Amino acid sequence: MTIFVSMILLLLITLMVITAYSLSTTNLRAVGNVQAREEAIAAANAIIEKTISVNFWEITVASDPPEEVDINADGVTDYFVELAAPRCVRVFPINRTTSASVTLPGMSASEAWNTVWELDATASQPTTGARVRVIQGIRTILKTSLKDALCTI
Repeated sequence: MTIFVSMILLLLITLMVITAYSLSTTNLRAVGNVQAREEAIAAANAIIEKTISVNFWEITVASDPPEEVDINADGVTDYFVELAAPRCVRVFPINRTTSASVTLPGMSASEAWNTVWELDATASQPTTGARVRVIQGIRTILKTSLKDALCTI
């Protein structure tokens, strides 16, 4: 009888250990997936920030090859980010009673336009299979000539 009770207790302890291991493995995978997703978002945002620091409206085609991002600064590419050509989605005149912009001196409000652009970046990591698409809107002021040439909405 003692052997029978001991065997049942041993079986129950074994089941508890297997269940604990399974749960910890599942939680570890979930945390890893969240980390990969957040890193992919950070990589896409880094390329978007890099893009808007220049005359991004001059970009007419998607990035080819994709931009490489080393998210943890170890010298190895972690993510590849494809950036679609920026797209002008909205144009509206600047309020005529105020100056157009501090960054565009000498431009009167009558020749300046608020333009809203959409930047679309997709970050992917081959090893984990993580893939994230980030769409960011940005407003910038353009002269009438640039607005007419670039924003055909």
